Amino acid sequence: MRITLVSLHPAPSPQAIPLANAFLKGFAAETGAEIRLEDFFVGDDALACAHNLAERQPAAIGFSLYVWNRAACLAIAAEVRRRMPRVLLFAGGPEVTADPHGVLDGSSLDLVIVGEGEKPFATLCTRLAGNAPLEGIPGILLPGAATPFTPAAPLADLDVIPSPYLEGFLDYGRYPGILWQLSRGCGFTCDFCFDSRGQHGVRRFSLERIESELRHFAKGGVSQVFVLDSTFNQDLKRAKAILRLIKRIAPGIHFHFEVRSEFIDRELANLFSQITCSLQIGLQSADSHVLRGVGRSFRPDDFVARISLLNESGATFGFDLIYGLPGDTLAGFRRSLDFALALYPNHLDIFPLAVLPGTPLAERSAAIGLNHLPQPPYTLLSSPTISAGDMTVARRLATACDIFYTRGKAVAWFNEAVKALKTSPSDFLNLFSQWLLTVQDAQISESDLDDQTVWQLQRDFLGSAFGKPGLKRLLPVVLDLVDYHYHYAAALLTPPEQPPGRNKDKGRLLHIPLRLAGSVRLVEFRYEILEILDAGVPDIRRLADTLVPVGSFAAIYPGRDGVCTESLAEPYFRLLERLNGTDPAGRIAADLELEADEATHFLLFALTEGIVLRS
Repeated sequence: MRITLVSLHPAPSPQAIPLANAFLKGFAAETGAEIRLEDFFVGDDALACAHNLAERQPAAIGFSLYVWNRAACLAIAAEVRRRMPRVLLFAGGPEVTADPHGVLDGSSLDLVIVGEGEKPFATLCTRLAGNAPLEGIPGILLPGAATPFTPAAPLADLDVIPSPYLEGFLDYGRYPGILWQLSRGCGFTCDFCFDSRGQHGVRRFSLERIESELRHFAKGGVSQVFVLDSTFNQDLKRAKAILRLIKRIAPGIHFHFEVRSEFIDRELANLFSQITCSLQIGLQSADSHVLRGVGRSFRPDDFVARISLLNESGATFGFDLIYGLPGDTLAGFRRSLDFALALYPNHLDIFPLAVLPGTPLAERSAAIGLNHLPQPPYTLLSSPTISAGDMTVARRLATACDIFYTRGKAVAWFNEAVKALKTSPSDFLNLFSQWLLTVQDAQISESDLDDQTVWQLQRDFLGSAFGKPGLKRLLPVVLDLVDYHYHYAAALLTPPEQPPGRNKDKGRLLHIPLRLAGSVRLVEFRYEILEILDAGVPDIRRLADTLVPVGSFAAIYPGRDGVCTESLAEPYFRLLERLNGTDPAGRIAADLELEADEATHFLLFALTEGIVLRS
């Protein structure tokens, strides 16, 4: 018996992994069903997807439904039904669990799986194989069934689910990253979130299984892992044990964690800093009263102190913010932006409130005047404290932050630029938002822009912002900072073409063609860039008052221990610029009137560092 499980991802990405369906496949393996995993993407043609699914003539097809793919999945299911009238169509996932009757009504589905899916799906496979009735399976809702719906009990021991990675149900070699589930459930009850609905508490996979999977990832060359654990550090002892395992077993893999600030201590911050990782922290709002209204507590002083531990350790972190929470205003959202950005997050992820079905917030939304979309993505349109116009302004502020701060990698200099203009972060972003409307489409998003375009937008806007009398003298320092961090980030993300090493051709260097390595950035600055970097926190007004604009030339490149910045004399810089992989290096050096010994010595250094390569 053939069954196809469909995952419809938002877009190709390191997180587009069919992990949930792989869990189902593994748990149902002993039923004898031939289960195939199929990946599609939102935006794929429904007719083409249905044709693909129908080709293998499966007996049943299941869809994983989320808020962002519900409509697309149901459209594919309708087309499959037209082609295969007798196939069993079903769905599960968070969107089904939140709104089972809404998903079933008017759809082409025969049934839905509500809640945790492994046990209901395995029973479904067994019943289908034996041509047995499907009524009465706990966790499965059938329209018009005579037997009342019974929820399925969640698995007490998660280790009974075979590991998709260890058992080979998922070939992570096909994907640029992987999802790694460490737990299920949530220990908190935020009114806007569905994670803890239906049951309370957290169930966790064993440390023994985690260690085995970790060794498997390291051996297989996995590059990045997105950890699925609503609050990775709630069990502090366990979190520290896992971080020590990562440091020992998989130090070369990049990990993404979701953490809560209140469980961060100095030791945990230091452990995060000792591995390659980024942290996501759900701030949501900096207004204690607003957060209390949705079941969260918040102490600003404690939050600042905990985040300071991360900054002191050098750990990379970002925040989530939501605009439109009950009781919040546009002014309140702007204050939250100011609070968040003052703490130097690496990035901000900003979302409009979504009033998700099945949550306490959805249950009282009408009573408190939340006007929201009735269908996915359930976005708030307005409320008694934030108008539709305010929501539009907040959206544009969020876009401005996405583009200028997060995509623009501005963390190291943003607050200092704001301070130099004697304004606030939210006022600065508001100005950028208004300026952006004059040069880009009103519906622009950061995903529409490449890094170079974002960098140019930053430079153009800063030229405008610092163009007033009394500010113009600050602009060269600001642009040096913007340019340096843009090229630094580019070098960081570009692996060396070949490892640096010793050179044995010292006597022939001037006679052979050389070329600049593709990972090297050659940049001209207005000031001596090393003096700016040595100053620490870039106080722009002080730098403009004390530094002399002598100009400098630098090579920025990935080295053995991270990104290196080498300040160069101009003749050496021009030599690197002109190396073309065709002409002998000595001929180019002679044109620049460089002495042979000087050129040889410099090129030997550049080869050893991986700045230049043999053609």
